[in-house]
Amino acid sequence: MYVDFPWSYDGRGRTAETTRADHVRDLLVLTALTEAGERVNRPGFGCGLRQLVFAPNSAELAAALQFTMQGAIERELGDVLTLRAMQVTSEDAILDVSVTYVLRETGAEETVTVRREAGP
Repeated sequence: MYVDFPWSYDGRGRTAETTRADHVRDLLVLTALTEAGERVNRPGFGCGLRQLVFAPNSAELAAALQFTMQGAIERELGDVLTLRAMQVTSEDAILDVSVTYVLRETGAEETVTVRREAGP
């Protein structure tokens, strides 16, 4: 059983469940949006995408985010996926991160895009 993210109830009034592939996709999004130090028992978890959206936008920022996120994904999720490609684009106050990966369990290739805009 994999708990769906964001947490919700299903039609039976129970905690909503999801598939393994969707669970891994949820883990990627959580890794991207979690700040280092945000989790008490795992202070190194995350890569801080939410913080970087307020930094001056540049090619250097995109490169730094790609390096940081790639390391976080390989460290935290390396046992469940193989990273194929990552593209980070920054325009105005928007950061887009596209991650292509292969699920080790099934060999299926997936792509997930995380978009973060400045603001609450």
